[in-house]
Amino acid sequence: MIEDDEDILDETVFALTELGFNALGFADANRFYKSFALAPCDIAVIDIGLPGESGLSIVSHLRAVRGVGLVLFTARGSVEERVLGLREGADAYLVKPVNMMELAETLRAVGRRLHAVRSGDASIVGQPIHSPSRWLLGEGGWVVSDPEGRRMTLTATERSFLVCLFERRGAAVSRDDLIVALGGNVYDFDQHRIDAVASRLRRKAERLGMKLPLLSVRGTGYVFAS
Repeated sequence: MIEDDEDILDETVFALTELGFNALGFADANRFYKSFALAPCDIAVIDIGLPGESGLSIVSHLRAVRGVGLVLFTARGSVEERVLGLREGADAYLVKPVNMMELAETLRAVGRRLHAVRSGDASIVGQPIHSPSRWLLGEGGWVVSDPEGRRMTLTATERSFLVCLFERRGAAVSRDDLIVALGGNVYDFDQHRIDAVASRLRRKAERLGMKLPLLSVRGTGYVFAS
């Protein structure tokens, strides 16, 4: 975790350690980079307003390192700043104050995505595998293509939504997991937004001649049933 507020850093690292994570804290980018060069981490939790190099710059640099999860952890909560953070490559965006259980679940969700990528399913994120019979999520997760090769470019919200579903294709994903994937708080998130994202994706796909296998599961959430 990279955070310049000493109290927040100490409290968060302690809480994550108690919850079973191997957590380390750094006050700025330079100290983090020195440690990362010796022992790369699985996931970096990064504040935006850091002294010296900003958190967004760190995200931009780490995005080039394959297999590192990136979570922004910041007091900046406007829609514009969320979108910018996700566009820079963050996997999740959390606004302070953050409940430690929510942070832990976010880290676990990001970890599941990393595990899927490391297991060799390149159709989840990264360069797509050429296969005539599969739905693919490629180009860093920003483009979904159907078995006929039709392509649909995604927004940051749509990307986060589909990446969460793709990593568990064929299995129902709960609304809570989808909320976390969108960087929301399960306690006060408007659940209608989940349905709105799904509906928008279906309409967008239909306009391109694609029949997106995105199904709702009553009482649970959604499933990508390819």
